[in-house]
Amino acid sequence: MSGIIRRLTENIPGPFLGALFVALGFMGFIAWDQSHWWSHKEDYGFGWLVPAFVLYVVHDRWPRIRAALDACGAEGSGRAQGLAGASLTTLAFASLLCGGGLFLLGAFYRAGAGSSYPGTLAITLGSIGVLFPLLFINAPSAASPTPSSWKQDGRVKLVALFVFPVLVWLVSAPMVSVVENNVSLFLLNRVTTVVFFTFEVLGLPIEQRGNVLVLPTGEVGVAEACSGIRSLTACLFAGSFLAAVFMEKLWKKIALVVCSMVFAFLTNLIRGIFLTSWAYNHGPEAIEGTVHDAAGYAVLGLTVLGLLSLLPLFNLKVSFSDGEQRPS
Repeated sequence: MSGIIRRLTENIPGPFLGALFVALGFMGFIAWDQSHWWSHKEDYGFGWLVPAFVLYVVHDRWPRIRAALDACGAEGSGRAQGLAGASLTTLAFASLLCGGGLFLLGAFYRAGAGSSYPGTLAITLGSIGVLFPLLFINAPSAASPTPSSWKQDGRVKLVALFVFPVLVWLVSAPMVSVVENNVSLFLLNRVTTVVFFTFEVLGLPIEQRGNVLVLPTGEVGVAEACSGIRSLTACLFAGSFLAAVFMEKLWKKIALVVCSMVFAFLTNLIRGIFLTSWAYNHGPEAIEGTVHDAAGYAVLGLTVLGLLSLLPLFNLKVSFSDGEQRPS
């Protein structure tokens, strides 16, 4: 094990290597704090996969990280100058200061009140605020850098490789209860309305009373678990991971993440229609247990399959008349 670590860390500048170990410590603390919610809230059970996926992405990108490190410290490396450079430095130190304060606030809150939504959110946001500037400030410097825009700054390119490993913890952290409740209620109302409208169009007798659908065989309550918040967060994580591993351009990453949320919403609507149809024919008690749970897992499976089917499309290469292939 020590030999593997030695090979991985060989020739990495001391300050940046130290920043990586500090980042690892922060992520370990986040994982420990969030594990309470992963164990007690089914909506966030996928969080147990997050540390493994973070390690995988870092391992997958390690050659690119090493190359970006070498390029950052090489002669002629791009470095933002003037107002752009001053703005980057100011932003980095401001983020470090605010992030550190927010992290300490969350840590003290957790120490006094135990696991809580505000404490977990403060720890997660504070850690993010610390990690990005920590890596930026400790990036190697070239003796004779070339003035460039902030986009071509070697430090920015290096830190950009850590976007998924740092930001993904926001997905596995439970939202503040008021936000989560509002999102869940919004999704719940949409599901109930669409299911009711579908049965109305088909000419099937049905009545809507709030989030309760009255069928000829009985009443079906569209519970909070059926709102789609669980599939939304899990599919958002899956989409973020696939975007980080398989997409190169930023717009493609964002598009795939958006598609994951759209797929989660649409497949959950299909799930709601299916369960209501099953209750319509077999009675409300028939959708309890196995049928209900199987439909929920099917939503996640269909969304992941849909995202996987989009990968070849996003990576499609277009052939032009000169025979050259260019990525779309």
